[in-house]
Amino acid sequence: MSVTSSTPAVASSAAVQAPASKPRRSHWTRRLAIALVVALAGGGGALAWGMHEQPSIPPVVWLQHPVQSFTFALGGNPHPVQLALPPLQPLSAVAQLGRQLFFDTALSASGKQSCASCHDPAYGYNPPPGSGPVMLGGPNMTTPGFRPPPSLAYLYRQQPFSIGPDNEENETITLQQLAALGQTSQRAQKTAQSTAQSVQNLVPTGGLFWDGRVNTLQQQAGGPLFNPVEMDAGTPQRVAAIIERQPYAKMFLQLFGPNVFADPKQTVSEALFAIARYQIEDPQFHAFNSKYDAWLQGRATLTSQEMRGYLAFNDVNKGDCAACHLDQPTKDHLPPLFTDTQYEALGVPRNPQIPANQNPHYFDIGLCGPFRTDLKNQTAYCGMFLTPTLRNVAQRPVYFHNGVYHSLKQVLDFYNFRDVQPGRIYPTVDGQVRKYDDLLPQYRANVDVTDPPLNRKLGEQPAMTAQDMRDIIAFLHTLNDGYTPLKPTS
Repeated sequence: MSVTSSTPAVASSAAVQAPASKPRRSHWTRRLAIALVVALAGGGGALAWGMHEQPSIPPVVWLQHPVQSFTFALGGNPHPVQLALPPLQPLSAVAQLGRQLFFDTALSASGKQSCASCHDPAYGYNPPPGSGPVMLGGPNMTTPGFRPPPSLAYLYRQQPFSIGPDNEENETITLQQLAALGQTSQRAQKTAQSTAQSVQNLVPTGGLFWDGRVNTLQQQAGGPLFNPVEMDAGTPQRVAAIIERQPYAKMFLQLFGPNVFADPKQTVSEALFAIARYQIEDPQFHAFNSKYDAWLQGRATLTSQEMRGYLAFNDVNKGDCAACHLDQPTKDHLPPLFTDTQYEALGVPRNPQIPANQNPHYFDIGLCGPFRTDLKNQTAYCGMFLTPTLRNVAQRPVYFHNGVYHSLKQVLDFYNFRDVQPGRIYPTVDGQVRKYDDLLPQYRANVDVTDPPLNRKLGEQPAMTAQDMRDIIAFLHTLNDGYTPLKPTS
């Protein structure tokens, strides 16, 4: 198996490729037997054992790599890798303090909301079930937000916001200059087979929140704390006074000195720093203990449906999900984050359940506003939102930046039918389908119609069958943290 993000290990022979060596004569008997099975199965490589359809592997691959092919077809990983996982070590004193702050509801105006209220550890630091498209906050827990909270998990490797790859050669170039370059540069099509090329595109990448408006977990923690529709903590003076009365106030004095409460802004800054350290140090925020992680390491076997979903997830002619949600370890063996951290304008339908959307003149256009203002004039980016991780995605109650969908099936239906059967996705008014109805007309040209499966035309065949989508959903469930792997055999 490839260990680079640029070579997905599923849709080609790389999935089962063995180290180069001359086959021994004894292998030919097995190769001929496999070839016979493939031929009897119809020549397409789709085998069936019992009642379960097995994943399709091209006949030529079976012939060239029979042992690896059998391992792969039966749900195993023929080339397990050693992942470079974050070290397991005790939390620092600052991180321990951050843990107490993360769960402290006293900091909110209502006295009922903490960081964990919107980022529940029991659900992959996603919003809790039944929370709706947006959370309620404010002083009485009745004020609706504008976007569903993204997951706080797997952010420890998130890079600062930029336009395009890391700017190593000219660090003095401004964001506005990068934006101008990005709008005139050629863009490589994003597919599961060309991630090495598409990652070099001069497109927005990195940052936190749906619009990347902050760069550090410390800054991110301060957003909900003082947002009037979220925790609504008021002023630094109020927050510092509450902290000074809490049992953990002694830790503040021990860690940050006897004068830490003399300046409320410093008190809050240290509190946000502690929350950030908690997220960075606690392995539960990046556990990498899903079934898929175990499979990558040769410690788990995928079911037939999960393996078919894995193939469809990477198949350019089907889901092509891995084009944006990278599923291969990095060249340094870091486990995949299932996001390229780039921004996309997908044109998801407007969500009438968001109170702000009752105003027909209100539009959430992501990088261009209303919460981010520094790119408001870069109209080529209007409607773009951050590509989130798919880890623990099956535990989210709502999907996309506006929470318009409540199930993974609805999400896959969107990708499958947006262009070929838009009437299934968007509302119809006076006999006309209102496509991209959550974007103003002048920004609709920004919507991605280039990358598969979003490059199909009206009336064409959808990229995925109903079975393909069920299989992909089964695979996505293997990304939930908390899997107990098989014990290694001696």
